[in-house]
Amino acid sequence: MARLADYFIVVGYDHEKPGSGAGLGKIIQRFPQKDWDDTPFPQGIELFCQPGGWQLSRERKQPTFFVVVLTDIDSDRHYCSCLTFYEAEINLQGTKKEETEGEVEVSGLIQPAEVFAPKSLVLVSRLDYPEIFRACLGLIYTVYVDSLNVSLESLIANLCACLVPAAGGSQKLFSLGAGDRQLIQTPLHDSLPVTGTSVALLFQQLGIQNVLSLFCAVLTENKVLFHSASFQRLSDACRALESLMFPLKYSYPYIPILPAQLLEVLSSPTPFIIGVHSVFKTDVHELILHPDLEVADHAFPPPRTALSHSKMLDKEVRAVFLRLFAQLFQGYRSCLQLIRIHAEPVIHFHKTAFLGQRGLVENDFLTKVLNGMAFAGFVSERGPPYRSCDLFDEVVAFEVERIKVEENNPMKMIKHVRELAEQLFKNENPNPHMAFQKVPRPTEGSHLRVHILPFPKINETRVQELIQENLAKNQNAPPASRVEKKCVVPAGPPVVSIMDKVTTVFNSAQRLEVVRNCISFIFENKTLETEKTLPAALRALKGKAARQCLTDELGLHVQQNRAILDHQQFDYIIRMMNCTLQVTFSSFRLLFLFENNTFFPRQFNNY
Repeated sequence: MARLADYFIVVGYDHEKPGSGAGLGKIIQRFPQKDWDDTPFPQGIELFCQPGGWQLSRERKQPTFFVVVLTDIDSDRHYCSCLTFYEAEINLQGTKKEETEGEVEVSGLIQPAEVFAPKSLVLVSRLDYPEIFRACLGLIYTVYVDSLNVSLESLIANLCACLVPAAGGSQKLFSLGAGDRQLIQTPLHDSLPVTGTSVALLFQQLGIQNVLSLFCAVLTENKVLFHSASFQRLSDACRALESLMFPLKYSYPYIPILPAQLLEVLSSPTPFIIGVHSVFKTDVHELILHPDLEVADHAFPPPRTALSHSKMLDKEVRAVFLRLFAQLFQGYRSCLQLIRIHAEPVIHFHKTAFLGQRGLVENDFLTKVLNGMAFAGFVSERGPPYRSCDLFDEVVAFEVERIKVEENNPMKMIKHVRELAEQLFKNENPNPHMAFQKVPRPTEGSHLRVHILPFPKINETRVQELIQENLAKNQNAPPASRVEKKCVVPAGPPVVSIMDKVTTVFNSAQRLEVVRNCISFIFENKTLETEKTLPAALRALKGKAARQCLTDELGLHVQQNRAILDHQQFDYIIRMMNCTLQVTFSSFRLLFLFENNTFFPRQFNNY
């Protein structure tokens, strides 16, 4: 069993440090008050629960909810769910002020508050159950705003002491003690991403072409920066993009919501997946045009009638990408070499053999993927011959031939996609008939009431006593770790070429055109165009046809005009020739040109 919540925190506006610009936040109360031995208290949480900065408002806004992801020094993630509401700011009202239930009394008359300060209820957990956390925080807020006859201390204590199953398709029905009935269902395989409807939503908001561009960018270790007017949409988008990488795992900085005070992180030289609010983007080319953006962060959104359909659409999209990776990595196990078993397995992957047998030696995209950290982690995690297996292992071992046969039969292809989608859906919902929730919600429009008391001070001693009582009751609960079912990983079919002759010819023609264009730009002294095409030309020179093309093109330029190149042009040519010579030493025509100084500048003898 594992704790549902590690910490519950109340964060408010810091009146003592307002600063000259944006305000600051401070932790008002935290529970438990002492750190857990296995989970230190997260630092800087007050920055993340108000990513846009702590700012006062002239109106009492709707309560909002979003999830922030923090990564600790051990690369473990902590999910910080934040429910923010606004309280009347008494200290900034008029000259003669007196606090009266969230209002200001001036000259005997009760005036509505004019300034409101944000306050956040934060739940920190190592588990990723955003909708459960929304319900729990929403319940605490409902008890407060509707003045229900329930002790906030008991709610918080029950939340911090609640233990839930770790994984394996188990479920647990629990209650915080306010007339609620909540159900947690753990996924069947914790190695499979849990996405809800986030993948389908990403495609709906950005479109197929944009998502595929992001997918290629993240696989080839480029920086990906999302911006949106909704914090929750940022979390959903980052979650969706990362899940599309399965069975690969993202190894670089992952910050779905970046606070304003930490924007300098964007200048980092490493790849990342980061989300920022659109208010920080000076030139916004808005791609996220979904009509529900205005209410996407609301803590109590209206019921979604088409939720089950969206979830299945989400899984169908993921099934397409799962088939893609199965085809891409088909036969990868035949290129693994187990170097050492104890104490930890050391496994080597023969990239050259894999690319060669698949006919993809000159494929830039797959080469970058195999050279990335995500694939290195894939080999380390999935390379051992004896381990627990999941859906990807089954598809890459037994379904690739079926995928190949179905390429020309759309109906069979769609059927297979739906079969895989059903398995992905079942992983997240192992007992769909039990998926019911009953959680009281606040009265509609309650946040606009004139008479609202500030969020009360929680009795810390009482909460701590209740937590200890609940933990004592749960001493006999099974440990959080579970026994994984391990088996011999199926090897699957051998490596085969996936590139037909037409595709190979087309790919080669593209590479030759890149080399020709780059040489033309060099001799025409078009520096900007040369800089753009040179990296691709250098990669193309790994192929024999491209090296021959370089020789022929240089020969043509010699015959047409014995050009005198400046130093920059000469450097470009030498870099291309050096790349060629590193690959092979059989290009006699290039060596002949080099020895006869055909392209040397006049000042070369002075070097």
